[in-house]
Amino acid sequence: MPQQPLAQVPLDATWDWSGEGSCREADPNLFFHPQNERGAARIMRDRAAKGICAGCPVRTECADYAVRAREPYGVWGGLTEEDREAIYRRLDSRNYPRARGEGLRAAEHEISEAVSAQALGIA
Repeated sequence: MPQQPLAQVPLDATWDWSGEGSCREADPNLFFHPQNERGAARIMRDRAAKGICAGCPVRTECADYAVRAREPYGVWGGLTEEDREAIYRRLDSRNYPRARGEGLRAAEHEISEAVSAQALGIA
């Protein structure tokens, strides 16, 4: 089976929002898991990253980009790799959201729930 490109950067992608991200002041290792990280260590690291995303002023722009680009790695806008994989499976690949804001609309529920108290492990 042919392998899909790692990320499919949308033609209208801009990065002006990224300079305002809360992640800019955080340890980048929180957002990308080390090779073979599993279990409790991965859950705790993902929750720490989501906690930073929860208060981020550009979280929705980041999540929108990650969904539209089919970003394969890391925590983006509070969405883990597993969160995004569930979104990708649910969306119709023939009508995949590519324009700015379409990822946010297509995955509004998941993006909202990504930083919920339950997702952060505090519920």
